[in-house]
Amino acid sequence: MIESVNNLKIRQIQQLIAKSRYRHKQGLFTAEGVKLFRETPPELRQSVFISESFEKDIENRELLSGVKYEVVKDSVFRKACDTQTPQGILTVARMPEYKKEDLLGKKENGAPLVMVLENLQDPGNVGTILRTGEGAGVTGVVLGPRTADIFQPKVIRSTMGSVFRVPFMRVKDLPDMIRWLKSSDVRVFAAHLKGNNNYHREDYSGGTAFLIGNEGSGLTEELSGMADCLIRIPMEGQVESLNASVAAALLMYNVHMQREEL
Repeated sequence: MIESVNNLKIRQIQQLIAKSRYRHKQGLFTAEGVKLFRETPPELRQSVFISESFEKDIENRELLSGVKYEVVKDSVFRKACDTQTPQGILTVARMPEYKKEDLLGKKENGAPLVMVLENLQDPGNVGTILRTGEGAGVTGVVLGPRTADIFQPKVIRSTMGSVFRVPFMRVKDLPDMIRWLKSSDVRVFAAHLKGNNNYHREDYSGGTAFLIGNEGSGLTEELSGMADCLIRIPMEGQVESLNASVAAALLMYNVHMQREEL
């Protein structure tokens, strides 16, 4: 049993939780809780840690059957985790890797639907877009250099496991990625206050990408200027804009609805 916070493995967990650079250097991240343990593909599990009380609970025996794990003293386990009330199981997972072509999905499954996130900084928004995207049939997600790290604990929790199933890429040059999407027959739409058409009046039957900007300042002029079409979500009352993940959900599910009707 691991009984000290100074244990090298515990210190590594704490580093993976706290530091993005360390996560990417190691190619590892943490996923806390039973659901994320179940959702992590076995081939991506690098190691599994459980608290001593979790191991003693007979209800967890089936879950742990055939799994190699290490037991951690309860007080140490709590200090190692990011959540205030950890469930008793933590997975250290290898980062999934994708190529640009993976973002477009398989041709037999229909036209691509890609979300491009520029400077989106709220971890909950990033994770929710990935999770909602899976439900709406998104084929891929692109993250700009200033968007929240997809592997930080809050993002991982917000994805509820979708991080293991939706292809994504973090890129340094978003304009270059936009040009590549266009060359792949993907029409690019920007959710923008200056949009001419309501979002539901456009045709999304072909390859589609949506640009989603920063929570406070929206899209940069450079990126919105690269869009094929500026669209807007109509607002009533004195509301100027929606939460980024809510706006993204409206756009994604509008595409889903259109394509279902074809």
